[in-house]
Amino acid sequence: MTTMEKSYATSFETADDDDKELVALGYKPSFKREFSNLATISFAFSIMGLCSSIATTFNTPLTLGGPATVVWCWILGSVMCFTLGASIAEIVSAYPTCGGLYTASAQLTPKRHRARVGWLVGWLNILGQIAGISSTEFGLSVMIWAAVSIGKDGQFEITEGKVVGLFAALLVFHGILNSFATKYLARFTKGFVFVNLGTTFIIIIVLLATTPRDEMHPAKYVFGSDGLVNQTGGWNSGLAFLFGLLSVQWTMTDYDATAHISEEVKRAAYAAPSAIFIAVIGTGLIGWLFNIVLILCSGPLDDLPGSSGSAVLQIMTLRMGKAGALVLWVFVCATAFFVVQTALQAASRTIYAFSRDHGLPDAGYFGKNTKWTKTPLRAVWLTTIVSILPGLLDLASPIAANAIFSLTAMALDLSYIIPIFLRRVFHSHPDVLFKPGPFYMGDGLLGLLANTMCISWTLFICVIFSIPTILPVTPQNMNYASVITGGVTILAFLWYILGAHRHYHGPQSNLHEDNGSDRQIQSSEKDTDEKVYA
Repeated sequence: MTTMEKSYATSFETADDDDKELVALGYKPSFKREFSNLATISFAFSIMGLCSSIATTFNTPLTLGGPATVVWCWILGSVMCFTLGASIAEIVSAYPTCGGLYTASAQLTPKRHRARVGWLVGWLNILGQIAGISSTEFGLSVMIWAAVSIGKDGQFEITEGKVVGLFAALLVFHGILNSFATKYLARFTKGFVFVNLGTTFIIIIVLLATTPRDEMHPAKYVFGSDGLVNQTGGWNSGLAFLFGLLSVQWTMTDYDATAHISEEVKRAAYAAPSAIFIAVIGTGLIGWLFNIVLILCSGPLDDLPGSSGSAVLQIMTLRMGKAGALVLWVFVCATAFFVVQTALQAASRTIYAFSRDHGLPDAGYFGKNTKWTKTPLRAVWLTTIVSILPGLLDLASPIAANAIFSLTAMALDLSYIIPIFLRRVFHSHPDVLFKPGPFYMGDGLLGLLANTMCISWTLFICVIFSIPTILPVTPQNMNYASVITGGVTILAFLWYILGAHRHYHGPQSNLHEDNGSDRQIQSSEKDTDEKVYA
């Protein structure tokens, strides 16, 4: 540490352990820690959505690989996601800052590579989160209008203008909600998990209660070969089955969102990684049960996804009647609403952290908290406005909008495995000297196996993400995920080479800043046995 940083750190001798850890990482405590264990766990569950995420992605495995594909791909993908969730939780426990895996990636890299690695992971993570917010809010708008269509017996025209208009209004409303102080955000969030899990279990129970036993599909349809129906138009059955992984991978993403609120969490090194791990396991197991019941009670495959365009809503309407399905659908939509609420909070904190490190050409403007809320309102509204843009693009070109939406899972997943890889490769490097947090799988076989499996799986699933799901390939059904992700990466590095390298030098300590001054002072190199940025 520099003399100035040591002086500032000394003032925290009586502070709680969270603030001491943050100072050790090189940052001044700027947020109020209002998120309890319950609020943090609720946040982690809410970001995945469960019933709403399954409702919006269920069509993909069902209409590509068939009913059994839905069931088996979910549990296969969940098991692999457990390894990724555990690996992310391990890193979050060691580096509990609002920068999340972006900050950790630079910290886990030798000094000469920090700026480039931080830049890459930062932009992949930010753009993946923004695309996720936009696509989820767009999906919520479609879900709401689908319910209107069901309510009017299909005698309702859903236009692009209606979908985009509702999408934009919802995002502005989320921006307003995220403008509240942290204590109010924590109070809101506490209840999300009960609505999320409660809605899922109620739908499961009601579906089982209202489906006549003789209309339930047999086990060979739910789990066996009768449920493997290739509807891809030309791909072989093996690939059609693998396309079913897209649902679980889309649902169980944005794992590190909880990390981005670490500076607002009490006992963050314990609570944030624990919440991630619990949410991944819970979402995986409960989601599998939900998928099994949906297939069991689904009725004829030829009738799905139905006039609403949502197979889940169609199944609910078939078994519960229109009124019952629409009542429960309100809570499914509420769950999707909670996903965007938490995702917008997480993304705004990421932008705040990136701006704080001078990753944006804004002289740290978006890396400041507003005095009266102690939250980054500038970053909140920047995130909100930028998230609206892809949805507006749908008015001009739905293909282009969907191409941007497709960035979400691939960009986020790649931003996750980079720090996991670096943690293994450079853990003993003198510039790194990885110091594990309370959540730690150890240096033995368990940790190595989990890290290796999640890296290999993510690279494999990125290939699946890149393949068009329907043949013949047309401009309308082309999969642009790899093109967009690759293009973003290339443009980010061009920006870095042409000018960004002048203001961005990797994560930087702000302990030297005087009362929030925008003045940037480079800190000296850290002692190798302390976790303070150079």
